[in-house]
Amino acid sequence: MNKYMLAFWNAIPSEESFAQLSPEAIQVEIEKWNNWIGGIAAQGKMVATEALHNTGKTVSGSANIVTDGPFTEGKEIIGGFMILTADSLEEAVELSKGCPIYDSEGRVEVRQIQFFN
Repeated sequence: MNKYMLAFWNAIPSEESFAQLSPEAIQVEIEKWNNWIGGIAAQGKMVATEALHNTGKTVSGSANIVTDGPFTEGKEIIGGFMILTADSLEEAVELSKGCPIYDSEGRVEVRQIQFFN
């Protein structure tokens, strides 16, 4: 089996509107994620998953220039990731299809993890 990373991309306005939801609505969204993640975990395929804060720092170039935010001019943000195991890229893509990020017109980037010997 190979390992794959799923990066959860969402539009910045969607991320901002999520912050405006009522506590009850946020709980509903969390439950959707927990159910989807739980389904993958129940198959023994989940390795790790985490949500990311919207803010951070970016370090660039040989001069190590530090800027605020994981984005400067982008319209999307990575809100989290999952590492999972699958027999193929196609299987990893299929596992991604139940992701709740699609409900807010987000996208999932699926990439195989490359190992070096």
